[in-house]
Amino acid sequence: MDAGLNSVLFWANLAVALAHACLAAFPVNRWLIARGSGHAMVHQHH
Repeated sequence: MDAGLNSVLFWANLAVALAHACLAAFPVNRWLIARGSGHAMVHQHH
């Protein structure tokens, strides 16, 4: 909570959090696209 925008700790933790989010979201997105339920698939105008 003490890490500000100028802190390496802030940016390192942000990078780790984004990496974890990518690892969690990637397989779910692949599964949705394989089922034909991806974001662009559910909107008819895409």
